Amino acid sequence: MNTPLTEPTSDQFEDVNCYHCGESAHTFLLTGQDDLTGKPGNFTYVTCDGCGLVYQTPRLKIEHIGDWYDDDYIAHRRKKNWGILTKFYQRGMDKHDREKDKLISRYITLNSDSRVLDVGSGSGSFLQRLRQQYNCSAGGIDFKDLSDLPFYEGVDFHQGLFYEAPHEDNSYDLVTMWHFLEHDYDPVQTLETAARTLKPDGRLVVEVPRLDCVTYKLFGNRWPGVQAPQHTVLYSKEMLTKFAERSGLEVVDYLPWGAFPAYFYLFAGTVFLFFRGRGLNLQKAIYPYALGQLLLSPILLFEKRLNLSMQTIICKPRS
Repeated sequence: MNTPLTEPTSDQFEDVNCYHCGESAHTFLLTGQDDLTGKPGNFTYVTCDGCGLVYQTPRLKIEHIGDWYDDDYIAHRRKKNWGILTKFYQRGMDKHDREKDKLISRYITLNSDSRVLDVGSGSGSFLQRLRQQYNCSAGGIDFKDLSDLPFYEGVDFHQGLFYEAPHEDNSYDLVTMWHFLEHDYDPVQTLETAARTLKPDGRLVVEVPRLDCVTYKLFGNRWPGVQAPQHTVLYSKEMLTKFAERSGLEVVDYLPWGAFPAYFYLFAGTVFLFFRGRGLNLQKAIYPYALGQLLLSPILLFEKRLNLSMQTIICKPRS
C-alpha cells in the first residue's frame, strides 16, 4: 500500500488560479481532509471572486497526488472479501453499472459498430458490461496503471491523461466521465478534448457531486463531495453547465441525480462528522451501511426529486 505517513510539505503544493475564468482573487470557503482514509493533511477550498467557482488552492502537484489513489482506493475495487456481506457488495457494484447503462441508454443506442471511451475508468467493470451487452468497442483511460484488473480483458486501456493521449478527432460515439471531472487538473482541456473526439452525433455523459445540494448543506466541510485532496473542483449546476458550454459542447440534458447512490453521501457524511478526519474502516462500515440503506429505502425512492448529492450533464459537440 502506498500510504503517506506524514502531512504533505509546502513544497509539494502549488497555487492555482480559477479553472474557469483565470482570476487569482478568491475568498476562503472551507478546509477539507481525507475523511475516507484518514491520510494526514489539511486542504483549502476557495470561492473565485470573479465567477464563483469553488476549487482547491493550493493543490498538491500532480506528481504527488498518486499517494491518495493507492490500492485501497474504493473505485479500483481491488478488495474482494467483505465477509458475509460480500454478495451484498457485489450486487451493489453490479447495480451501479446497471444504473450507468440505464442512464446512457436514454440518450444513445449502442451496437457492435459503436466506440465507447470511459475517462477515469477505475476498475473497468462498466466498460466490461457494455462490451458484453452491446458487443461494442470499449476503451478506458486512467492515470494509474490498472490494466491488471480482470474487468479490462478485451478493453483497450491507456494509462495517462485524457488530453495527452493520441485520440483521433470524431472517433467516439460515447465518452463517459463518472466522478472524474472533479478530480481533473485541467477540466477545460478535458472537456475540449471530449468535444473534439466525439462524432458529430456522439454524446458525452458527465456525473459529478453537486455543490448546491441537500447533503452539502447538511455536512459542510465533512460532505463526501469534498474528498480532499483528490477533488480539485466542486461544481454547482451553474458552473458545470458553464464549463461544458465554454468547451465547445452543447448541453442536451441536465439531471439533478446520477447513477451513483445518493445514500452513500448520507451515510458517509454522517460518519465523517463523527470521526472528523480519522478515516473510515470500510470492512466494519459495510454492516451499518447495509442496515441504514434498508431502513432508508422508502425515502431513497424519491432520490431523483430531492437533489441529495449528484448531478449529471449530457452533451454533444456544438455544430
